[in-house]
Amino acid sequence: MVRKCRPPPQLTRSGELPTVTQATAKKFRVILWGTGFVGKLVIRELLSHPRFELVAVIVHDPLRDGEDVGSLAGLAPVGLRATTDVAAALQIPADALAYYGPTAQFAAQNIENMSQALRAGMDVVSTAMTPFVYPKACPPQLTEPLEKVCQETGKSCFTTGIDPGFANDLLPLVLMGLCGRVDRVRIQEILDYASYTGDYAPMGIGRPVEEKALLENSQVLIFAWGHTVYMIADALGATLENVDTVYEKWPAPERIVFQNGVIEPGHTGAVRFEIRGFVAGEARIILEHCNRITTAAAPEWPRTKLFENDCYRVVLEGSPDITQETALRGAGGDPNAGGCLATGMRAIQAIPAVCAAPPGLLSALDLPLIPGWGNLRPPG
Repeated sequence: MVRKCRPPPQLTRSGELPTVTQATAKKFRVILWGTGFVGKLVIRELLSHPRFELVAVIVHDPLRDGEDVGSLAGLAPVGLRATTDVAAALQIPADALAYYGPTAQFAAQNIENMSQALRAGMDVVSTAMTPFVYPKACPPQLTEPLEKVCQETGKSCFTTGIDPGFANDLLPLVLMGLCGRVDRVRIQEILDYASYTGDYAPMGIGRPVEEKALLENSQVLIFAWGHTVYMIADALGATLENVDTVYEKWPAPERIVFQNGVIEPGHTGAVRFEIRGFVAGEARIILEHCNRITTAAAPEWPRTKLFENDCYRVVLEGSPDITQETALRGAGGDPNAGGCLATGMRAIQAIPAVCAAPPGLLSALDLPLIPGWGNLRPPG
């Protein structure tokens, strides 16, 4: 089946071409929903950002209800209190909701929560439901309820992430535009997961090698990570004949002790997988992950070339050949913290463009360049 992408919007909702004044003058009021690791990092940025005003924070934990938002994010009190009262929070005038909810495992809950915000009159940016990074590749029964709400309310919803997200949509899309010909696209996540505090179980990390992990199921892996393969194919005007997966595990030869646990001998200490899009009988668009527990694991698998460890790499074969490595570092040089902050801020920085876009579910193909207006300011 040939998939065709929607061209980027050229007009604002008022029917006018956007100007520099329109793009820079407005300060956007934001409600943030979800104060996990990503949400807390974003709060710290929003409290001092010249373009965005944080007007409400919605929390799930009753113990956080009424807590000062600054204290919640590890800063001094700011006089804004978090709330578990969703209905009350959504009554506060705002331009957009930044939704940092749970994964696609909780699809019905996520769609309902985002729909509430749309019906309350605000656009939505989100890092939950990462299959929605390219809605056109999703099963219609999954996207149609949210698309219907967007059309009914005249609002838009944009979902992003890092991978799936900007590391394997925005970055390769920009680089492909520098080529006269693209023969093959390979996008790699090369990360040490030792500092990651999320759930390793779906990947099989820490479990016996012979135990089949959830993501070893090809359909599940493509649903979770593979939609950017379809996006890149559409952007190149290519027709995918088939999409398949490869999944490898590395058994730890000895006990690995790391900051969040232990990998026993014979258990999975690293995974490597590929999602491969075939064109003209060859794998031409490839999304690859190489995820370890400590940098000593799986020494024969791909490593970074320009950085000590941990990066996202885009490799284009064509005319010309291009290789780009992107390293994201948070406080203390932590790549997971850096990646999570970049994930959250990609959503926030998209708010002005999402508010100006036509109603509907959006992808990176529907947005203009977003350079981060207001970001050049004194640190602190």
